[in-house]
Amino acid sequence: MNRSVPADPEPPQVGDLSPAPALPAPDTGRSPHRSGRVPGKGTDTDVSTGPGTGVAAEGGRRSDVAAAATGVVLIGAACLIGAAIERSDATLHVPWPPLQAFWLPHWGPGTPAAAVVGAACVGYGPRLAARLPWRPLLLATWAAAMAWTWSLALVDGWQRGVAGRLTTTFEYLSQLDRFAHVHATLRDFTHHILETQPHPWTTHVAGHPPGATLTFVALDRLGLGGGAWASAWCITAGASAAVAVLVAVRALGDEATARRAAPFMVPAPAAVWIGASADGYFAAVAAWALALLALAATRAVRAPGAAALGAGLLLGLAAYLSYGLVITAVGAAAVLALARTARPLPAALIGAGAVAAAFTVSGFSWWQAYPLLVERYYEGVGGVRPYGYWVWADLACAAFSAGLAAVAGARRALAAAPSAAARLRTGTPSGPQAVAVLAAVALLMMLIADLSGLSKAETERIWLPFIVWLLPASALLPAVDHRRWLLLQAVLALLVNHLLLTNW
Repeated sequence: MNRSVPADPEPPQVGDLSPAPALPAPDTGRSPHRSGRVPGKGTDTDVSTGPGTGVAAEGGRRSDVAAAATGVVLIGAACLIGAAIERSDATLHVPWPPLQAFWLPHWGPGTPAAAVVGAACVGYGPRLAARLPWRPLLLATWAAAMAWTWSLALVDGWQRGVAGRLTTTFEYLSQLDRFAHVHATLRDFTHHILETQPHPWTTHVAGHPPGATLTFVALDRLGLGGGAWASAWCITAGASAAVAVLVAVRALGDEATARRAAPFMVPAPAAVWIGASADGYFAAVAAWALALLALAATRAVRAPGAAALGAGLLLGLAAYLSYGLVITAVGAAAVLALARTARPLPAALIGAGAVAAAFTVSGFSWWQAYPLLVERYYEGVGGVRPYGYWVWADLACAAFSAGLAAVAGARRALAAAPSAAARLRTGTPSGPQAVAVLAAVALLMMLIADLSGLSKAETERIWLPFIVWLLPASALLPAVDHRRWLLLQAVLALLVNHLLLTNW
């Protein structure tokens, strides 16, 4: 959420992500060395990552296209091979491999709005990101992300796409009546995880710590019960993850890089699964945890201690929303490394420990529940789905969700990450280098989840907390190509939402 620069400067190539010379930015509340330059009101250009033209630049752009084409090949292979496996022995347990979706070309009341929002993001996103003051930019990004996500959800219609999405027998809302006495339910929670136990929890309740279901219990008791309010909560919270990522990029890098990333946080296909699934909400909690940690580590807020404590509370909550989000600790370590300090760590640990203590005292034991979940996972479809297919098809699902611009940006990030890591030994990385590290760490977190064998299928939504950190890597692409990449993102999202009916 100025000064002018030369029109359409060509960015440096991968491995040379040093920023343009820093200029003071007005009213940012930050020290000048963290500020990046952006276009002023008299220019109609996008912000670039710096100078650099010629054959090398063109070669870098060809490599971007090659990376995106590789993503297409990966997706195509996952579709074709998955369809063959499903016809042969039906062990994948997804109706349209590799996605948990049905082939169902359709349109709905959200179709015109989605087309308008997507076109606006492509046509005006880079310009507005360059011109708006910082805080209005954050609000505009959140509003645009909500508009995009709501529009895509309504392509499936109000009942099927919004109000009924979280009320199926697999979802959290179907079990709310069993939380009439919260403390008693928490003490008894682990006794119903296995399907062989009496009154087993439904799929999503059993598959997550009780913090996820308790969120919807709290909404219900506040008078916001039912599927429509639950979906509205997930969409509103999930869309805010875009803001959290920009806040972190600005704190750890510079404002210019965050501005370049802002348009790419909106029209990503990930919005198809943010609206409306609880995983979008989980992604926002984890993203804000890392954003607060970044603000505390760089002392970009007036009360860094409070920010660190808040980061710890959210990191602790994330672990009690989804077992897999303990991997977010890797992202937290990367944030502290980029800021070159461990100063926020004690307060963050106190916050995370307080959440763990509260659940433990209430009767829920995370470390007792997790092995039971793993047992249930392998007793169900997790024990049938072939690891040899999903260990790479999961990455195809992530490419569907992140979009091809993020795939191309990830190539630049991976190539630049070694030089960024080397820079850490001598000083603070530049904005583009910080983005490269964050994207590389996001890929590392996905790889950990992938190799564990506990993320076989449905990673298009399960990995949303990691995928949102891939999106700003698109800012590393040449500024002159940004609108083309944004168009590709929006078109992929529209195709997925109009040709497929996602289960959740």
